[in-house]
Formats: sequence, C-alpha cells, structure tokens
Amino acid sequence: MADPAMSVTPYWELTFDADGDPDTGRRDRLLAEVAGRGVRDLVVLSHGWNSDRSGATRLYSRFFEPFPELAPAARLGYVGVVWPSMRFSDEPIPDFPRAVAAEMPPRPVLDKDTRHALLETFPGRATVIDQLARLLDQQPREEAELEEFGRLVRLLVEVVPPGPQALFGADTLAEGVPQDEPEMFAGSAAAVCEEFAQALAGLESPDGAEAFTIPNPWDGAHELLRQGTYYAMKRRAGTVGERGLGPVIGQLAKAAPGVRVHLVGHSFGGRLVSFALRGLPEGVRSVKSVTLLQGAFSHYAFATRLPHDTRAGGVLQGQQNRVDGPLVCCFSRHDSALGTLYPLASRMAGDARGVAGFDLGRTLGAKWGAMGYDGVQAVPGTSSVGLADALLGRLPAKGCVNVDAAPVVRRGGPPAGAHSDICHRELARLVLAAGRIR
Repeated sequence: MADPAMSVTPYWELTFDADGDPDTGRRDRLLAEVAGRGVRDLVVLSHGWNSDRSGATRLYSRFFEPFPELAPAARLGYVGVVWPSMRFSDEPIPDFPRAVAAEMPPRPVLDKDTRHALLETFPGRATVIDQLARLLDQQPREEAELEEFGRLVRLLVEVVPPGPQALFGADTLAEGVPQDEPEMFAGSAAAVCEEFAQALAGLESPDGAEAFTIPNPWDGAHELLRQGTYYAMKRRAGTVGERGLGPVIGQLAKAAPGVRVHLVGHSFGGRLVSFALRGLPEGVRSVKSVTLLQGAFSHYAFATRLPHDTRAGGVLQGQQNRVDGPLVCCFSRHDSALGTLYPLASRMAGDARGVAGFDLGRTLGAKWGAMGYDGVQAVPGTSSVGLADALLGRLPAKGCVNVDAAPVVRRGGPPAGAHSDICHRELARLVLAAGRIR
C-alpha cells in the first residue's frame, strides 16, 4: 500500500537515532519486502538538516516524483533515510512553504520553531537554550556577554561528545586539522561573532551598498549558534552513515542479492551516505552509484594526500572504490552556505586571519572548502563533466566525477543561497544516469 504522503511506490523509510541505531521494525520491513516487490534498482536518499520526519518526507516526495516517468521500464524502489537533524526555520527552501514567515522575528532573535527544534535535537539542554535565546533577545553590549554566548554554544553541541559519536568528530587529522575543534569554539567568541556578522553583511549586500554599516555582532552570534548546531549535525551524519546505513546495506545485500543500490545525499546527507561506504561489510559490492547534492563536507574528504599537508589524507580516502560505479559530486557557485559560511566555520586555529579583504571562495575555501561548492578535490583521476553531457549519460563508469549543477541549483536567498535548491528534474535524471538505470 502506497504512503499517501509519497509520490512514488514502493517506498520504505529507514530511521536511525543519533548513534546510528536503526528502527528495527522499519529496517526489517525493507529487508523482508524489497525482493518480493521485484525491485532491481533501489534509490536511497538522505536529507541534510531537516527538523522532523514530515519535512524529510516532503523533500523525498518532491525529489522522487519524476523518476517513474524518466525510467518507465526500470524496476525502481525508493528509500528515505530519516535521522535526527534540524535546520533553522529562518533558512528558506525554494518551493517549500514557510508557514511561520509572517510571524518570524528578525535576526538575531530565535523564532519559536527553531527553539523547539533545538530542544528536540539537544535533549537535556533546555536551560542552555533558554540562556542563548535570552542573550539573542537582549543583545547586551558587553563583550563578556558574547564570550558567554560562545561558552553556551560549546556546551550545547558538546564539542567532544560522549559515546559512539566521539569517533566521528570534526574529521580532525583525516582532514589535515591538527586539533579536535574548529577555531569558532577554541578562539575568542566575540571575534568570531564579528567575523560571522561581517560575512553575513557581505552576503546580504553583495554590491557593497552597506559597506559603511557596522555589522551587529549579535547577528554573528546567531550565525555562530547555527554553525555550532551544524557542526554537531556533521558529526552525527558520519555516525549514522557508518554505524547505521552501511551495515543495513550489507544486510540488504544478503536478503536481496540482486538489488542494485544507488545512494543519494543532500548537504550533510551527502556526508552520511559517503560514510555509509566506510561502514559496508567486507565484500559487499551492491552500491552501484553515489550522487552527492551540495555535499556539506570537506572537498578533500576522499583525497589520498592533502595539498597543504602531504602527511595526511581525507577522512574517506579510497572509499570511492567501494562503489561499483561512479561517485558523482554536484556543486554550485550559487551555494553561499558552502561558499562563504562553511569555510569560515571550518577554518581551524593556526590561521588567525579574518574575513576582511578575503575572496572566501579562493582563500579560505581553498583549504576549508566544501565539495558542494567546488567539487571533489585532490583525488587523482577525478573527471569533470558538464551537466548537459552528464544528462546524456556521458559519465565515467568508475571513480569521482564533478558535475557543475549551477545551471539548475541557483535559487535561494541569504544566508544559504541555493544550498537547498535540489528538487529538479535534471538532478533526478543525473541520478538515473549515474546508476545506468533505464
């Protein structure tokens, strides 16, 4: 029976908790049913920062909708991965309604939906969240209050987490980082808030119209909280991928050995499905393609050697070889979340230069950039294919492939830009082309 909220069938959901443990009922249903439904190609899609199941389901229904028409002869099945993440309610998603828009308070005040999402995402931290909301509401002028705000953000997201997630931290040494935390937590919170405020002002006034306006550091504090929660979600995505999704794919290979799996991930969901490769049991070759949509993790993640530190490699070095087909990375220059804010937040101690006078896409981004902004970097043999050629199926059969998706991934306002503009027929066609699904 089809899910009334879903545009395609057969559709299954895989739900994981923050430590990667699956909802066993949903997992067992997939394992028991997929072979009997005659599925040959199973498309598995993971969201990035969505606050609840309904938001993820809406995204999946929109993204999957063109598939049956584009591949009418294919025996397709669909899986939506649901994991505990969140997004700030003031971050717009193209074509998605924002019911609270009329009552949304101006930044930096936290709206009620974001406060609720924080409470759900960080259980047991209600007092900390209330203190953060109070400071954003009052915007005290003392620098000490900004430092206190930074301390509270650090406490909220548990920079060194307990339990299994500690194994999947900030991609430290594996991404060439000589310490365990971003500078936004290790340095002066007041200085970081000022940097974020300046970066936001540049995104909102790219023509320089407000160049002589002094940015409000509490706007930067709001962004520090946003980036702090994303840091926690980035860590969590790796956990869910390696400890959760990877082993389930291995179980699926045993239960339905003829099913070809195609992994698709948006934002931190791209990190999740990539870490699933690291969690695959030995010998499993059922993953036939991976498509990363605006992947919010290091463009050096798959690198054997880092350009700025040849002693280190990427956290996922060589994992593209676990795919029996191509790993396709879509990127867009219109994604300002990944082009400006991601490298700024990812920059580590040891580079104390601020954002003033920087072309972030070429300076900070060169070292701390995200693959959703400029593609996979420092992996020998990586191909670059234009979107038009890719849609004609002219993709390599193996290895990393960068596809400039800017012709379609281009809509969205500050601060995220086009980061969530992924529901396009062309991207559905790209997934089908990567998987040789006809």
